[in-house]
Amino acid sequence: MTKIDIISGFLGAGKTTLIKKLLSEAFPGEKLVLIENEFGEISIDGGFLKESGVQISEMSSGCICCSLVGDFNQALRDVADQFHPDRILIEPSGVGKLSDVIVAVENTAAQVPDLQLNSFVTVADATKVKVYMKNFGEFYNNQVESAGTIILSRTQKLSQEKLESAVAMLQEKNPGAAILTTPWDQLDGKVILSAMEKVSLEAEMLAKMRAEHEADAHEHEHEHEHEHHHDHEHEHEHEHDHSHEHEHEHHHDHDHGECSDPNCSCHHHHHHADEVFTSWGRETPKKFSQADIRRILTELDSGVYGKILRAKGIVGGADGAWVEFDYVPGEHDVRAGQPDYTGRLCVIGAELNEARLAELFGL
Repeated sequence: MTKIDIISGFLGAGKTTLIKKLLSEAFPGEKLVLIENEFGEISIDGGFLKESGVQISEMSSGCICCSLVGDFNQALRDVADQFHPDRILIEPSGVGKLSDVIVAVENTAAQVPDLQLNSFVTVADATKVKVYMKNFGEFYNNQVESAGTIILSRTQKLSQEKLESAVAMLQEKNPGAAILTTPWDQLDGKVILSAMEKVSLEAEMLAKMRAEHEADAHEHEHEHEHEHHHDHEHEHEHEHDHSHEHEHEHHHDHDHGECSDPNCSCHHHHHHADEVFTSWGRETPKKFSQADIRRILTELDSGVYGKILRAKGIVGGADGAWVEFDYVPGEHDVRAGQPDYTGRLCVIGAELNEARLAELFGL
């Protein structure tokens, strides 16, 4: 299987720097082909790429994302046939429409079973979001709106207030995208790849809850071997139903390890209870101190935010260090954590008061 990653972005956004970082830190050991299609932009240094064992397939015939979609389709097939790579990175022209490139890749992947569109991202200069939206509306907004993940460059040049404002503008255009806000030099390339592939906290938490639930169910089965008690058997059937239900309950996008909306509030039904479980998640560059998080988690026990089962997150720290936290009713753990691509938090429970949760976290 060959994974295809599209890395789009306006001229000067930092695509070259990002690709170099991914090649050295996220894709080591992979057989990789880079397809460049530049339009008046200085292309990546060929010497660097040859040292990395990367084959360059440069398409000098023009813009892959407008009139040459057909030729692009063939070029992609040729690259797959000739090199059988683990991964193809496509760097489209800085002035192209990302939506056109995605369609072109999907059309080819539909005909070639070994090809799979893995991610489609836009690199955007955080300092230029406002001015580019105003001056290059159609093309810039298409890159923003079509991206699965938006990777912001030069975030360290913005004040916290301006960064939060830029993120809000991007979220308005694309509420479903993961938005990377942490300066790249603080991140390992693998963390950037996780943002590109959008592994959501909701999916991680639900997988953990499911695993724990299955362990409980297994324990009940074991008990059941020793106790032929009618009531217990009845209880176990419910337990099994719950486990089966949990397999299918989560929102469609989450089944693929993604949440299509960072403001997600997917509803989960359980046969054996009258409650509806919900997850509330946010991604934010907002900074918190450990004391802030402890205060917030203690508040979750009050009952006014709903019946909280779990909360988890990693957020930027007020003193520069990152803050990681886990919560179960009556217990919480707050500690220093490793930088993530942006601050992420998630709460799972019943009858969640989402407005009050947003207010509690100041979001």
